[in-house]
Amino acid sequence: MRWALVKVSVAVTAMVVIAFAVPLGLVIREMARDRAFSNAEREAAAVAPALSITTDRDQLERVVASAGSDAAMAVHIPVGADTEPLDIGRRRATAEDVEAVRRLGRASTSKVSGGSTLLQPVALSTGEIAVVEVFVPESEVTNGVGTAWAVLAAVGVALILGSVAVADRLGVRMVRPAQRLVEGAHELGEGKLGARVPEKGPTELRLAAVAFNSMADQVVQLLANERELAADLSHRLRTPLTVLRLNAASLGDGPAAEQTRAAVEQLEREVDTIIRTARDAKPQTAAAGPGAGCDAAEVVRERMAFWSALAEDEGRTWRVAGADGPVRIPVARADLAAALDALLGNVFRHTAEGTAFAVDLHNGEDAVIVLVSDAGPGIPDPKAAMARGRGSGSDGSTGLGLDIVRRLAEATGGDARIGSSVLGGTEVRIWIQLDGREGAPRRRRGHRGTVRRRGPGRLIPTFRS
Repeated sequence: MRWALVKVSVAVTAMVVIAFAVPLGLVIREMARDRAFSNAEREAAAVAPALSITTDRDQLERVVASAGSDAAMAVHIPVGADTEPLDIGRRRATAEDVEAVRRLGRASTSKVSGGSTLLQPVALSTGEIAVVEVFVPESEVTNGVGTAWAVLAAVGVALILGSVAVADRLGVRMVRPAQRLVEGAHELGEGKLGARVPEKGPTELRLAAVAFNSMADQVVQLLANERELAADLSHRLRTPLTVLRLNAASLGDGPAAEQTRAAVEQLEREVDTIIRTARDAKPQTAAAGPGAGCDAAEVVRERMAFWSALAEDEGRTWRVAGADGPVRIPVARADLAAALDALLGNVFRHTAEGTAFAVDLHNGEDAVIVLVSDAGPGIPDPKAAMARGRGSGSDGSTGLGLDIVRRLAEATGGDARIGSSVLGGTEVRIWIQLDGREGAPRRRRGHRGTVRRRGPGRLIPTFRS
């Protein structure tokens, strides 16, 4: 488009320049010719008064010398009753041309070698007609024409170059928004859902950019809705499956009980596979803007209210700390709820009935820490447990839930760690960076989170190497 505009501009400007410059150049040449012959007429007119008075050769030669030059002017006096034929100066015109001017009685021009001649008739006192011949060199006829044509050519070239520059700027103004639109479409197709197009440029391209950005926002919203549905699936299916598994464990022995437990385990594996596939298939959406996220304290209270019913059935004691006031974090509500359900589900799944657990929330200046602790047997190899979420999720694995937790923390620039809790079992620490940027300043890696008691019923997170 850019080069097409330049070519059109060059063609149009060149036609305009030719349409004006060629006639103007011809007019300039004609004006130079008229100027040269006007000067010749003035020289011839300077001799006419003397011819009307005398035909004396000496006097006429002096007049010719004062009026012009012997090389450029000649006087032809015909034979008469009182005059003899007389030629003063160099003759260039033919005798036929001189006789034709004398006979017709009007001025005439004729081409001669090296230029042209002006033949001007002058009446003598005797009634005869003399002819004054003035030579006009070709250089005088074209004097200044070449310079004028060069100036016209330079102006024409400058106009063409100027039109090219203007067309190029206009082309850039049109092409750049189109290129940004193409780049945005490619980025969106590659899964970069944060791609947006600046709404600049001509009206049509600006409207196209507005439509593209609106479409991208709708795509992000649709994918976010699907992700929330996947998280909701984990809430709705995995939690009841945990209850079913625990109830199936109390069925005792027998083929029916074994089949029920095997079916529940198979169903858990299938649900885990569906959730993992749904999560991994979704590209990363745009970063949350100011004001986005949720109240972590509210989500903790809500999920603990849900799990407390099952905890009472199994005789488990539980505790929540730090969730009294609002704690804003840059994490979607559904994502935090899915992470808490995954960790609490692991507590119920991998610890015996009656095992105590706790959820602690600490609101710092640059980060929020969520601690999920239990009094169970602990995890022998925390690093392997965190790594299993990247694998297939085999029977008895805690990897899927821990992988959900790890992804949530790393999406904010934080991390997830497994350590030993003050309750004697496992403690999972979720470090959520508040500014939500990758590579944001965080506490030195290699520290693992623990808790210390500060007052009755209050658990405060600390760190030790």
